[in-house]
Amino acid sequence: MRAISLFSGGLDSMIAIKLIADQGIEVTAVHIKTGFGGTKDITHILKQRANMAGADFKVIDVRQEYLQKILFDPKYGYGKNFNPCIDCHGYMFKVAKGVMSELNASFVVTGEVLGQRPMSQRSDALQQVSKLADDIEDKLILRPLCAKLMNPTTPEIEGWVDREKLLDISGRSRERQLALVKEYGWEEYESPGGGCLLTEAHYSERIHEFITHDNFELPDIELLKFGRHFRLPDGAKLVVGRNQEDNQGLQAITSSKYQVVKLPIAGPFSLMDKKATTQDRALAVKLAITYAKSSVDEVYNVLIGEESFSTSPFATKQEAQAYFFNA
Repeated sequence: MRAISLFSGGLDSMIAIKLIADQGIEVTAVHIKTGFGGTKDITHILKQRANMAGADFKVIDVRQEYLQKILFDPKYGYGKNFNPCIDCHGYMFKVAKGVMSELNASFVVTGEVLGQRPMSQRSDALQQVSKLADDIEDKLILRPLCAKLMNPTTPEIEGWVDREKLLDISGRSRERQLALVKEYGWEEYESPGGGCLLTEAHYSERIHEFITHDNFELPDIELLKFGRHFRLPDGAKLVVGRNQEDNQGLQAITSSKYQVVKLPIAGPFSLMDKKATTQDRALAVKLAITYAKSSVDEVYNVLIGEESFSTSPFATKQEAQAYFFNA
């Protein structure tokens, strides 16, 4: 028998896999890629963690569908920031149930813990998640870490899983999970908490600001992860890298909406809105050169696409910061 485990790479999802794998059930850890997991691709680390817990590993990329169906119109609203947690969890279960036949799986496992997260892991919220996942009748979603605190699911009722070997963890303390880590001898696992950019105020504010000016598209997920963000007087967006990680992240973006700001000297990688007015373009090159290794006494020829602008930097970065939306 095989189970699918929703897999974030966090400690709880690793333990959930271990509890099921230890009962002789094959487990496929499915990482559902929404695009909001972080600024770095850690797929290889996730695979290692899944294997350590006793599962094979699969990634399902849902980024485009997630933008279209979940992010901007969640039935159950948002948490503290831009996080549609209940709708997101329900959607992920629905995706996992949709590949059960393909993977020859009989049920779905998750590392959720009753009462651990204020929005999505309350008892009533878990019921809402099950409803969104069309699981009210099937009862194929099993939460091994808190199963003994919940009504038995089909895997338990049918005897596929021994309920007595499942746990009764609740609340936000991770004491029992960390004790299990020692028992299992795991040395590599993700620190508890976090893991989704939509729960972070900084990233959420960038989304809120962005959608007041432009349609949010797939490349914009990455754009908002990196750099200094400027909103210029005529409405154009300029993004200027702060460090090597930013520069590499921005360089990797493929989008028809932005042009590269090409500096004649060493400086940050920058992207500029293609629809910008001439006035905003002129300001953009001045801002970009200000964060380069430039001198206020020099005039530089900066390109946006094929258009050339002659400019000097601002005398101080404080002048440039007047155009920050979000540092």
